[in-house]
Amino acid sequence: MCSLLYAVNGLQARTFGVWTLLSSVIRCLCAIDIRNRTLYHITLFTFFLALAHFLSEVFIYHTAALTIGVMAPLMVASFSILGMLIGLQYLEVEALSHNKKKN
Repeated sequence: MCSLLYAVNGLQARTFGVWTLLSSVIRCLCAIDIRNRTLYHITLFTFFLALAHFLSEVFIYHTAALTIGVMAPLMVASFSILGMLIGLQYLEVEALSHNKKKN
């Protein structure tokens, strides 16, 4: 697989930086309030977006090679999705038991 090197302009770099900052803020807020289902789903969606982005850069656009610099975010996103999907089951069970206690 050949790795193409494209020039990144300032706008692209700042956009990616803002996206990274926004993702980290969302993920920190979810860690603080893990029982907030809406925030949990938004956080899970950020990991799906990151995974889709890096996979598309490698396999569709061929702008990145499967090096450690690309493999690391792919693994973080994949394991985070897996962990959050497992955690989502506990979140749903907790919500159901909380509703039973109310009634």
